[in-house]
Amino acid sequence: MTQKAADKKAAGDEGVGKKAVSKKAPGKKAPSKEVPSKKAAGKEAPSKKAAGVAKAAAKPAQPVAAVPPVVPVAPVAPVAAVPPLEATPSPALDAADRERLLHGTHHDPHGVLGAHPAPGGIAFRALRPYARSVTVLSGALRAELHDDGDGFFSGLLPLVEVPAYRLLVEYEGTTVETEDAYRFLPTLGDLDLHLIGEGRHEELWTVLGAHPTAHEGVPGTGFRVWAPNARGVRLAGTFNFWDGTGYPMRSLGSSGIWELFVPGIGEGELYKFDITRPDGSHTLRADPMARRTEVPPATSSIVHASHYEWGDEEWLARRAETPVHEAPFSVYEVHLPSWRPGLTYRQLAEQLPAYVRDLGFTHVELMPVAEHPFGGSWGYQVTGFYAPTARLGTPDDFKYLVDALHRAGVGVLMDWVPAHFPRDEWALAEFDGRPLYEHEDPLRAAHPDWGTLEFDFGRREVRNFLVANASYWCEEFHVDGLRVDAVASMLYLDYSREHGQWTPNEHGGRENLDAVAFLQEMNATVYRRSPGVVTIAEESTAWDGVTRATHHPGPSGFGGLGFGLKWNMGWMHDSLQYMSHEPVHRSFHHHEMTFSMVYAYSENYVLPLSHDEVVHGKRSLVSKMPGDWWQQRANLRAYLGFMWAHPGKQLLFMGQEFAQGAEWSEAHGPDWWLLDPAYGAQADHRGVRDLVRDLNAVYRTAPALWQRDTDPAGFQWVVGDAAEDNVFAFLRYDAEGSPLLSVSNLSPVVRHDYRLGVPDDVPAWHEILNTDAERYGGSGVVGPEPVKPEPQALHGRPASVRLTLPPLATVWLRPA
Repeated sequence: MTQKAADKKAAGDEGVGKKAVSKKAPGKKAPSKEVPSKKAAGKEAPSKKAAGVAKAAAKPAQPVAAVPPVVPVAPVAPVAAVPPLEATPSPALDAADRERLLHGTHHDPHGVLGAHPAPGGIAFRALRPYARSVTVLSGALRAELHDDGDGFFSGLLPLVEVPAYRLLVEYEGTTVETEDAYRFLPTLGDLDLHLIGEGRHEELWTVLGAHPTAHEGVPGTGFRVWAPNARGVRLAGTFNFWDGTGYPMRSLGSSGIWELFVPGIGEGELYKFDITRPDGSHTLRADPMARRTEVPPATSSIVHASHYEWGDEEWLARRAETPVHEAPFSVYEVHLPSWRPGLTYRQLAEQLPAYVRDLGFTHVELMPVAEHPFGGSWGYQVTGFYAPTARLGTPDDFKYLVDALHRAGVGVLMDWVPAHFPRDEWALAEFDGRPLYEHEDPLRAAHPDWGTLEFDFGRREVRNFLVANASYWCEEFHVDGLRVDAVASMLYLDYSREHGQWTPNEHGGRENLDAVAFLQEMNATVYRRSPGVVTIAEESTAWDGVTRATHHPGPSGFGGLGFGLKWNMGWMHDSLQYMSHEPVHRSFHHHEMTFSMVYAYSENYVLPLSHDEVVHGKRSLVSKMPGDWWQQRANLRAYLGFMWAHPGKQLLFMGQEFAQGAEWSEAHGPDWWLLDPAYGAQADHRGVRDLVRDLNAVYRTAPALWQRDTDPAGFQWVVGDAAEDNVFAFLRYDAEGSPLLSVSNLSPVVRHDYRLGVPDDVPAWHEILNTDAERYGGSGVVGPEPVKPEPQALHGRPASVRLTLPPLATVWLRPA
């Protein structure tokens, strides 16, 4: 019977099409009621998984036949032409081997299954639960094996050597011809195993996980998983109805890797690993290296191979031309699932690049896109570190979005979360029955704030898993940078822990030396392998040398962590605190706007106004501002102008660019309706967005605002102590010494003839941006005419200018 006919015949059988887990007890053989899946590559079967926990599909009314898929081959000679060869009983299978295979604890199934030389010929042995018969086919040879019970079939054939052969497996209602998975050599070589063992395999994703390939000339998929504490590992999936009994994997020695090449299955198949724990119990686990997953809350891994053809060669060729800290760098932070709710990666690619390019941002920063079970975590509790979330499409669809952004001239940064992972029992937690990815010390493993588990950064295989993951996103998805989340929680052993809840390091300190070494290795590896990529630390403490080179030790004795940039959390907290005060009280908090310059050159900084500042009762940016609606918007505009002129790079979260009044919610995203022409106040919101567009446009054309961000010679205070006036004025210089003057008046009054000291070598100053312009919603106090310096010394300079400072506004001027 052909496979097509078998499928048609089975369509009327009881239970057909259901994904099921066999409940067969060892030692019993049940009749077949189902046939193998013929799902085409790339097509998913419906999930039966419950939210957050891997569960088997509904138990069928009768036991299920776990049947392998079919590989088309040339037909064997007709049965009538060659009489079948009778197999004699093969040497008895050792009872211990039999039990280990049935219970999923055998480390070398290929040593007993398949075909092997034996006294008197070649012994064939197959484990095919629920099969009625198994026949060996080799050219004209046809030999039915003996039924040994419990799904085992064997026979001894009078052959000199192992032939090329296939198996003909008969189930109730159908017959399947297939390759024997246990006739193949391992799919991993010694070099790969050596590098994995050393924790130095920089392309780990190319060897672990599921890889469709042709092995020894036969198409199929190679499966490999690291589970060193497992007593045995079996493969379960749609291709065997989630019964791994007939698919035991082999151990590749001390590497802790388990491997199995399964012929005939390809892209789109769902799978998990059935792991036998040290205590003999079983756990069904998603693949830690899966490159594609089911859509949550389903949890299965999916066999995947990329077919995407990139079109961003020009972007990649020039992104390394200028170091990031010497280039314009303004970032629009996006939560993809809620930016335009309901859009897929490919639909986002039709809208997001054009929007970001229109606003003039140089980069987008995507909140975590790696697969995560709970949408409310915003992606910060990751279970699929190598898989873009399936909520928005396939991995190739995500590549399409990145490609579209690059072709629009927009760089792509991605939030990356190597600090911790959730405890879901189908994912990484106690993956093989013991702490593996997490630290073996429960106090070190448990993250005190988030109910998650911290990675064991001291274990070389775990470190390799994470370092390779950083490179994976940069190389496979062409991501231009990684913003590393929660670095502070990694660096300190006592992070959020009370006395007695942590153990000092070998030097008696509180630094997590393993995490330091991991971050240094990750940064060094990414920068070496991916020129032009930048890593950014979300680090909220005064750790020395976050953005210093790893080979340059600092006062503490540590080498730098090697990041390219660091979020300036101090600037963000201080400046937002200042802006939240009524102007009449701001004179008492003047230092909150100037203190950042005390340490501005201690690291390479990003000034972040991120999602964290507009959720959980913190209010949106415009709602943090004091005063009536006009004053709130004016305060926000002035603040953004001050921010774009301050040394450091800029980051703004979505929705804040048009002064959204409500807090962000991942359930519905930005309030785009505020920009609807039919809305009465839409001009107020469009005005703020127009300002953001102009800030970016002028910023890009003014090297003084970005070229010397990390050089103290690029900044000079003009007046930093005008607390009673609520005025801040400073000069920025580009590499050629050309200045830009930024003045912020954060009081609600117009200040006429306000005198500021300036260099005497500039004949006139011209206003290039004013946040009080009417088109932004301001009062229109602008200076259209050039301002000439007067020979009156002030603020330590030989000349000065008289300006009219608009209320609650920032003004930029540069040489006319």
